[in-house]
Amino acid sequence: MSALDEEKELLWVGSSYDDLLAFPRVPRKEAGFPLGKVQAGLDPSDWKPFDDVGPGTTEIRIKDVSGIFRVMVIAKFEEAVYVLHCFQKKTQATSKHDKDIAAARYRAVISARKAGK
Repeated sequence: MSALDEEKELLWVGSSYDDLLAFPRVPRKEAGFPLGKVQAGLDPSDWKPFDDVGPGTTEIRIKDVSGIFRVMVIAKFEEAVYVLHCFQKKTQATSKHDKDIAAARYRAVISARKAGK
């Protein structure tokens, strides 16, 4: 089995895919490599746990001349990596608005997984 066969699928929750596509070119491209690492079961180089949103949530950090960007994911489930929220940070702390979006999408993933079992 090759490493590619072991990668988890990326599942985009809500508008997260469109939000990532709205990033400037360089940060958008820079988001791809850490997402690939997460799919392969590895830790990205610049990340932190973000359990405020929900247990197992990880925040991938991307810094660029055009700003600071974040991609919030849940990778703890066997079937997929869920991309909850992609956004540009405007302040040092993550805004309540961005936390609320990610938390609502986290709850939606948990509900959908329960309903599917």
